[in-house]
Amino acid sequence: MAAVMFPRMCGLGLVLAAGSLLAASAWAKAPKLPETVPVPELNQSQSEQKAAPADVPVPEARPADAPKPDQSEPDKLNQQKSNQHKQVRPESPAMAPKPGEKPTEAKPEPEPPVIAPQPPEKPAEAKDNKMLPDPRSASVPAKEMPEEELACRRRLKSMGVDFEERKAEHNAEIGCSIPYPIMLKNLGKSVAIGPGTELNCQMAEAAARFTTDVIQPAAKAEFGADLKSISQASAFVCRPRNGTRKLSEHAFGNALDIASFTLSDGRKVEISPTPPEKDAKFLNTVRKAACGPFKTVLGPGSDADHALHFHLDLEPRRNGGTFCQ
Repeated sequence: MAAVMFPRMCGLGLVLAAGSLLAASAWAKAPKLPETVPVPELNQSQSEQKAAPADVPVPEARPADAPKPDQSEPDKLNQQKSNQHKQVRPESPAMAPKPGEKPTEAKPEPEPPVIAPQPPEKPAEAKDNKMLPDPRSASVPAKEMPEEELACRRRLKSMGVDFEERKAEHNAEIGCSIPYPIMLKNLGKSVAIGPGTELNCQMAEAAARFTTDVIQPAAKAEFGADLKSISQASAFVCRPRNGTRKLSEHAFGNALDIASFTLSDGRKVEISPTPPEKDAKFLNTVRKAACGPFKTVLGPGSDADHALHFHLDLEPRRNGGTFCQ
């Protein structure tokens, strides 16, 4: 065993001896170090370092590091920026759509229609009083009464009609006109009419003939009594037609409204929407027969304005036509 360990120890000694020699050689070659080494200064923060010499230029700040605008500027600048921001950014919806619902699309508001300026309207009173033109409105009496007027009066007298001459009626502002009016006292020897009935001669003659030829025989046939008098609701009246700007035939003394009939036995037959059966039969006979001698015949059922009377007139119509309701 000793023989084995001896060679190992000899080899180890050789190794140690070689290492010592190498170390001595390296020590001999190393440079001589100073005895004292200065202590390096510690790094200081930027705020603690001394200011740079005046001759060293200071680098300019980057654009990102530029100083912010002074907070003391007027609020007007901030308000302008806010307004510009509002104009660019769309308004957010008031409420987010619920799950499963389609978002409501904002509909563009329709532009208001362009309305052309209109001329100022005339006052309502002036517009309402302005009647549509009628050639009869210009009629005025001549120095001498025309022959047709004289002939009409002769025919009335031959039928026993009593009447009085009246002064001409003329209203240039509205348009009403009767150049040669008469006031009827009766419609024949036995039939009175009232109250005062002012008409043109042609309408007076038509009313007198109709009374003699139609009303009197109908009263005798239906009631066994004679017609004694007629109560009229309207004759000459200077006015337009109801609800229009056209002159009424009453404005020319060319219309007569009959409200009731009185018989010789005292019976009074009034015109109404629902008269007694016997009265209704008489009234229907008179009303139907009037369509022809008169150009316009209105009464109950035609409109509310004629619910309580018969309207008869001689309004000129094309081809001699009639209007009967």
